[in-house]
Amino acid sequence: MVAVSEGSARLGVRLNVRGVSHAFDLEGAALPVLDDIDLDVQPGEFVALLGPSGCGKSTLLRLVAGLETPDRGLIEADGIAVTRPDPSRILVFQDPTLYPWRTVRDNVALGLQARGLLRRDGARIDDALQRVGLTAFGSAYPHQLSGGMAQRAALARALVNDPRILILDEPLGKLDSLTRLAMQSELVDLWQRSGVTALLVTHDVEEALFLATRIVVLSDRPARIKDELINDLPYPRHRGDPRIADLRRRALSLLGLAATW
Repeated sequence: MVAVSEGSARLGVRLNVRGVSHAFDLEGAALPVLDDIDLDVQPGEFVALLGPSGCGKSTLLRLVAGLETPDRGLIEADGIAVTRPDPSRILVFQDPTLYPWRTVRDNVALGLQARGLLRRDGARIDDALQRVGLTAFGSAYPHQLSGGMAQRAALARALVNDPRILILDEPLGKLDSLTRLAMQSELVDLWQRSGVTALLVTHDVEEALFLATRIVVLSDRPARIKDELINDLPYPRHRGDPRIADLRRRALSLLGLAATW
């Protein structure tokens, strides 16, 4: 369990996924995507999902966010069934999806504005900008930001809603390698200070090992859980740590890539 600072938000949510299966309807034919997924995520835990491209990882995130409902099974957040989106569960995508005609501050304010809370909780905007290091850029427009800064703005837009779980769908996937490495450290720091639960999809094995306390490896579509790797290394982590290398070999073996390492 991560240590939570005194100024952090509520503790993260407890997530339970029970027997979840899901399929897409493609021209009248069912395409199975998830097959009998069971997953428990503890409050404040950081869990990463690894698996082949197209296996259903992002679909599982959408179900957890309440954007879709599973064909079979149940998803619960703190014992309450997830049936629709809720501000306590925020999905952050690979693309920052900022509105180009709104300033950074106005983009961050969108959630509060949509819920009619802008007047009452406007101070949260400054707090969110400060937490992601964008205080000086509140008046900037998206085209004036670097890729990393734009993704920080997207995270601030999520944090302003005081979420209890961050659902991260390859949020660093479009960044250049150096910016991505820096943002990984910033994401760990943000998670530790906020105390939220985090559920991450990534195709980057090393990223999963650097960020997460547990790595869940999924099979080809329809996805089933093949195995889980516990990563109890303390933070800050060092990429050259031999224990990271051992976990990387195990993860790649589960993904069918052992021969390349």
